[in-house]
Order: sequence, then C-alpha cells, then structure tokens
Amino acid sequence: MLSNHFQNGMETARFVWSRLPHSEEGELEGAGLLSSTSNKNCVESLDYEVLENYAYREEQAQRGKLYVGFNVGVKWFFALLIGIGTGLAAVFINISVENFAGWKFALTFNIIQKSYLAGCLIYILINLALVFSSVYIITQFAPAAAGSGIPEIKGYLNGIDIPGILLFRTLIGKIFGSIGSVGGGLALGKEGPLVHTGACIASLLGQGGSTKYHLSSRWLQGFKSDRDRRDLVTCGCAAGVAAAFRAPVGGVLFALEEVTSWWRSQLMWRVFFTSAIVAVVVRAAMGWCKSGNCGHFGSGGFIIWDISDGQEDYSFEELLPMAVIGVIGGLLGALFNQLTIYVTRWRRNYLHKKGSRIKIYEACLISVITSVISFGLPLLRKCSPCPDSDPDSEIECPRAPGMYGNYVNFYCSKDKEYNDLATIFFNTQDDAIRNLFSAKTIHEFSAQSLLTFLVMFYTLAVVTFGTAVPAGQFVPGIMIGSTYGRLVGIFTVNHYKKLNIEEGTYALLGAASFLGGSMRMTVSLCVIMVEITNNLKLLPLIMLVLLISKAVGDAFNEGLYEEQARLKGIPLLESRPKYEMRKMTAREACGNQKVLSLPRVVKVADVVSILRCNKHNGFPVIDHTRNGEPLVIGIMLRSHLLVLLQSKIDFQHSPLPCDPKGGSRAIRHNFSEFAKPVSSKGPSINDIHLSSDDLEMYIDLAPFLNPSPYVVPEDMSLTKVYNLFRQLGLRHIFVVPRASHVIGVITRKDLLIEEESDDSATMELQSTSVRGQRREERLLVGNADAERPLLNGLLVQDQNHTPW
Repeated sequence: MLSNHFQNGMETARFVWSRLPHSEEGELEGAGLLSSTSNKNCVESLDYEVLENYAYREEQAQRGKLYVGFNVGVKWFFALLIGIGTGLAAVFINISVENFAGWKFALTFNIIQKSYLAGCLIYILINLALVFSSVYIITQFAPAAAGSGIPEIKGYLNGIDIPGILLFRTLIGKIFGSIGSVGGGLALGKEGPLVHTGACIASLLGQGGSTKYHLSSRWLQGFKSDRDRRDLVTCGCAAGVAAAFRAPVGGVLFALEEVTSWWRSQLMWRVFFTSAIVAVVVRAAMGWCKSGNCGHFGSGGFIIWDISDGQEDYSFEELLPMAVIGVIGGLLGALFNQLTIYVTRWRRNYLHKKGSRIKIYEACLISVITSVISFGLPLLRKCSPCPDSDPDSEIECPRAPGMYGNYVNFYCSKDKEYNDLATIFFNTQDDAIRNLFSAKTIHEFSAQSLLTFLVMFYTLAVVTFGTAVPAGQFVPGIMIGSTYGRLVGIFTVNHYKKLNIEEGTYALLGAASFLGGSMRMTVSLCVIMVEITNNLKLLPLIMLVLLISKAVGDAFNEGLYEEQARLKGIPLLESRPKYEMRKMTAREACGNQKVLSLPRVVKVADVVSILRCNKHNGFPVIDHTRNGEPLVIGIMLRSHLLVLLQSKIDFQHSPLPCDPKGGSRAIRHNFSEFAKPVSSKGPSINDIHLSSDDLEMYIDLAPFLNPSPYVVPEDMSLTKVYNLFRQLGLRHIFVVPRASHVIGVITRKDLLIEEESDDSATMELQSTSVRGQRREERLLVGNADAERPLLNGLLVQDQNHTPW
C-alpha cells in the first residue's frame, strides 16, 4: 500500500517536472519586464472599463438581486482565501529562511571553534548553494519572479498587461527563490516579493487556479474580467505587506498609497478584511511556533521589533539631530535610487544580454563577495568587554552567533567580550535590525563599526539589487537607515549628556528616513513603522523625518519603484499630468494618425486583413442613418473580433443587418467568453484558420460592440483628457468634433435616483428647498433624435501604432 502511494507520488512529480519549460521557453513566456523602452509598443492595456454591449446587458437582465448578493458574498469569500493563502505563504517563507539561517550559523559556529578558515569556507559554500538554487529557479523556470515585483504589480493595477507576472510558475519561483536569496545572506529582503506573492495568489484564485499544471477548480472561476481581477490583486498586495510586517493597517494604506491607481470604498472594506485575516493567520502560526515546532524559528523571523520600552520622551533640543537624520535619509535614498539606475542600465545593456548563464555567475559571485565581507570584516575588529550586567535587563553578554540577542562573541579571546561588528554583520538581517533598535544598549556599537557597516552594506545593497533573484528593498533600507540613525544617536548622546536618550530611537528614525528618501512613501510607511515597533509615542518624530526625507529626495529624482518601472519600460500613468499637457488639446495628441474603422456589417475577409496589418486593440464601428449620414455606434475590441472569428457561429451570408434597430437578436455567446485569460494573451489572428467560404461571409458587429464609449471634444485640453483617462481606468477615448446639438443636461439631483416608496415623507436625500421649489434645469436644444457626431480621431490608439 505504501509502495503504491510512493510510486504514484513519483509519477506525479515526473509529470509536473516534464511540464516545466526549458530556459529558452521560460525566458520568452515569463519575461515580466521589458528589455528596452522600445518594447513599450508590445505592451497592451487592460480592459478595466465595463463594456456594456448587448451580450453584457442580456446577461445582467437575467440576474436578480439574489445573484447580486451571491456575487458580493463570493468576493468576500475570495478575500478570506487570499488572506489565508498569503499568510500561509509568509509563514512558510519565514520559517524556511530562519531554519536555513539557524542551521548555517550553528554549523559555522561549531566549526570555527576548531578552525576559522574551515568555518569561513563552510559559511561561503552554504550561502553559495542557497543563492545558486534561487538564481537557477529564476533563470530556468520563472524569469518574471526576479526582483521585488512591486513595479510590475503597480503597472498592472495602473492598467498595463505585463505578461508572465501573475502565473503559477511565477508564484512558485517567488516563494522558493526568496527562501534561497534571503537565506543565502544577500543584501536584500523578502518583503517586496511577498507583495508579489500575494498578488499572484489573488490572481490565481480569481481565475480558478492554473490549467497548465492541472491545478484548477471550476467553482473558483467566478471573476474573469480585468476589473474584478484588479480588485483581487489589490487585496493580495495589501495582504503581502500585512504578512511581511504583521502590520494589517499598514498593508491597507500601502495598497492605497503606493500600488493602486483606482480606489473605491467597497474595496477598502475587503482589503481591510483580507489584511485582518493575514494578521490572524500569522499570529496563530507564531503561537504554534513558540512551542518549539518550527526548529530554529523562534521569536525572530517575522519583522516586528518591539521598542515599547525605549525612549519615553524627547526634548526640543533633539529635534535638530532628528531633522538631520531626515536630510541624510533623503540624500542617501536619492543617491541609492540613482546608483541602482546606473547599475541596472549597465546590467541590461552589457551583462544580461549574454544569457542566463551570466546571470547565474553574477549572483554566485555577489554571494561569495557578500559572505567574505560579512565573515571577514568582523575578524579585523577588536572585541570589546561586556558592559556591567543589569539584573533588571534580559540582555545577556555575550551571545553565540546565530542566536537571537545582542553582544555576539566572535573571534574573541576572552569569554566576557563581544564583537560589535559581528553583532550586525554575522547575523540575519532581522536580528541585526533588532539589535540596532534595542534600547538600554548605549555604547554597544562603536562609531567606527557602524560607519564600516554602513559603507559596505550600502554598496552591497546597490550591487545586489537587480540580480536575477527575488529581491525586496524594505529590510535593506531599514538596515542602512538604522545604521546611520544609530550613528547620529551616538553623537547626540555624547553631546547632550542626557541619560534618557536612546540610540535605538534614532536608529528607528534613520530607518524611516531612508525608506522615505528612497521609496517616497509617507502615510503607509509611517503606520508600518509604528506597527512593527509598537511605540505610538514616536509617531510625531517618524512623521517629521518622513516629510523631510521625502522633500529632500524629490528634489533629485523619483521614487525607487517609479524609476525601476521606467527602466523596465512600464508606461505608468502617474497621478498628475505633465505640465506641457496644459497647452495641448486632444486633437493635437492624436496627431495625423489615420483612424481605422469598421462598418456595422463587415466582411470576414476585411476583418482578417485589418487585424493582420495592424496591432490596434480597438476599432470604431460606423453605421449610416436613413439619410446616409455616417454615425459612430460604438467601439469593437480586437479580442472580441478574434473570439467571433474563432467561433464562426455568428457568420452570415447576407451583408444586411440582422435587425435594423440593432442588436436585439438572440446572443449565442456568454459574456464570459470574451474575457481574456490572465495566464495568456488569448487567441491570435495567426492561430485562427478560416476557409475560403468563411472569408466570403459577414458579421454583424452591433450585438458585440460597446455602444457607449467615452467621447471628448477635439479642443478639450490634454490635462482634462489625462485625468479622465486615468481616473476611470480607460483604454480608449474617442475624439470627435464639437457637437451641434444638446439633448439634455444632467445635474446632481438627476443622479440621486430613489427607490419607490408609498410614504414619500420617508424618502432619503430629499431636500424641501429643492423638491418644494423645483426649477427647470434642463436646456433642451434640438430633439432627442439628434445624430451622434462623426469620429475625428482616436486617442491612445496611438500615434506610433502601439497596441495599447
């Protein structure tokens, strides 16, 4: 019986392994970033707009209030699943990283008791093996899992379809790649990849799993539109931050401030619920691990540094050094962003062009250099005597390397000595930050050791960021900032000679300042720092340094994620339009482009010809009135045309419309059939095979087009067009001449549609001043049969034949 189960398991493993792509296939299918800005032309936009064609309206008409309630309940259920899945993924990553690190440091410490050279070799080899496993997974299996993933997810939520970033293989590569890269001691973190992991889990749940790897379920396939997937991915991003920092409120604010471009109050509730579920899962896992079930995973691992017993109060005199910390954070953060830009460009233009093998060599070389520095530099530092023990303090001196606590004994001749450089260098990043944040440890670190660590770790972070491994920048940023923050704290203690000043408080402020100077976040970062330190008293100080560091950083360049998105060719629409747009009109933005339009009843051969000769994703559909005047009746998407060509069931022999009034015939398609799968680009015109008889037939496009596209006048300023486009999450906007007729004016009270009630006195939102003295506010010019204007240009379709 047992042998049969084992044999079945081996066969399943072989089948799954056979489904894995070769390196060339993986690079083509999973390339989540664009190699150059010229490849922007290959990027497509997502359809966040609701296409109210006849198929959609017919489907909505068949759904009652019961279905609406069921749909809302399913969304909340998916939020629950996203929270549970992301929380479990974070638990698995953290436990794995802590156990690998614990085994590594325990083995190294046992060996260095006999030989430091042998211990150094073992330490380097273990790190090299972990990093090699990470970079091999990324280059050969999931190229889109490299980096933090936040710029890609930010682009997706901005309306950009980046292939490969939400696949099942990307999720697996992100999880196991993060374990190898972080466990291997590289100068990067797992918090950014956790955001990407949460987004992948949300997307996979929304599409019902992965059909390619036979891990799908039909009852989960409830949300197939890009609009619904966007909401799920937003929940996943918030869940990733909540799982990384055990900061549920910070996760919600991070999704609102940093990654999303559209926000609704209903979405806020679900995002908050998802983050709360993550917090419950993480807390439950922490309680289970306290009983010793998680190996080397103890009180460390999850990023939370409790400094509630730190500095109680601060004086007005301390505001000056705290402001200095903010300035330093802005300068170093802006410098970090600029250096990563230079290094990333050099990698892209010279190094990574040589193939996956060079990426593996690069990551392994950086691993060896990092291991040599973290092991060798503490050997050059003299040990310091342990301070006098405080009976009320739980801090012991010394502690063995790899164990949680301060005062690491490393290469010290006496038992009651510790190596301050090894305390932060020869340790996991989480424990090193906890040591830097620790209170009642004045003079634990010397200024020389902190300055040495700052220079070396800053350089390693710049060089490591951009390698072909999952890499987050939260924890390295906290490491860098807490180092110079503690350095400023040392000078402050020596200058003011006050006993109530804690160096750990300045380390926290330094961490916040560097993250603010690099990532340019304010509200979400402030809340995250308060949640992970459990000290609300420092909130005003954190706000102060964040405001200063962001202001200083903005004077030099943009935030880290915006710069990385630009380098990867992700065309983000920022929240504010460019200043030059104020002087431009919608017609000028269209340029001299020629609009490709389709008649209402079009020949199949003409559709195939148009789809093959260009890459546009939207086509205006023109009909004619009884007087022969051309009339724009809607927009037809390329993906919908491909579905019609592939199914062939809507082909007709007659070139006349099926119904002169348009679109009232029975629809033989489900609206979900037009939804593009998230795991692929959908059908291509080259994949559709039509016979000569098929090419001679016709298609009536009226039932399938979007009859109500957004339209702007040709002389509207480009700034207003930009705001309309971004805030509504559009993909196309029609530019038309000035209308000659106005059939009505809609005001606020026309949008306050109330439910019918027998008792009119109980109606909500009814103002006696408005209802009692109702005035005519509509201006009727012309008649209701006024013709719609002829299309003049199509904005964003685009000038350079880009397929957006």
